[in-house]
Amino acid sequence: MSINNIELFRAKIAKGGICIGTPVSFSDPAISELFGDAGCDFTWIDMEHCPIDLHTALGHVMALRGTNAAPLIRVLSGDPNVIKPVLELHPAGIVVPQVRSAAEVATVVAACKYPPAGIRGFGPRRGRAFGGMSYPEYLRDADDQIMVLVQIEHIDAARDLDAILAIRGLDGICIGFNDLAGSMGLAGQPGHPQVLALAEEVVCRTRQTAKYAGVAMGFDLPMIRHWREVGVQWFSLGGDFGLLYGAARSMLDQLRDL
Repeated sequence: MSINNIELFRAKIAKGGICIGTPVSFSDPAISELFGDAGCDFTWIDMEHCPIDLHTALGHVMALRGTNAAPLIRVLSGDPNVIKPVLELHPAGIVVPQVRSAAEVATVVAACKYPPAGIRGFGPRRGRAFGGMSYPEYLRDADDQIMVLVQIEHIDAARDLDAILAIRGLDGICIGFNDLAGSMGLAGQPGHPQVLALAEEVVCRTRQTAKYAGVAMGFDLPMIRHWREVGVQWFSLGGDFGLLYGAARSMLDQLRDL
């Protein structure tokens, strides 16, 4: 058993199931533990848009060790210097936003792999059990212990998709509807038919490979069913603040009429 539950995520998809998780934006690691205990397959720890630093991200990753949920971390960018310290937290995967070409994705993958497959600098701590694991033992499968996922959220990336999917070491993609719409001149229209058609094409082409196909979206059951039929294997749904706000509003709306 790994310390990041990556094998549970992979096994569920391998059996034809879907992995369901939610983004995390709050700093308290208890929120990740809560989602893990509730049955999420993963959390999406968001360092791109939210006030989460490395120390806070580590707390979220550690909080999931006692659950069956895999911690994914969305990093700020594909810069290898940004990715490197995040890898040392030993999450189950990193999600890189805003990639636009196969060349960028190749750089991302190289940053996540040790030589000779990549350029990752060597300095493991948590991943090597704080010294409890020998270097050869750690390196035996270190490159496979952290999934590399990129977001297809720009039309340029969609146009270069075949080359992106051909990159060895990339584990999967995730569609970001809002930014994809914006890159198509349709800002604020993630449900526009042109956006949905392109997203469907991306999922279908991804499923023709061994890469995982995912989407990040709000909770919309009919649309989730649709994307499952299209072939999506993992869903990042809603978010901690949205779920909390929605539950609070629902409670208050029901009580105000008493």
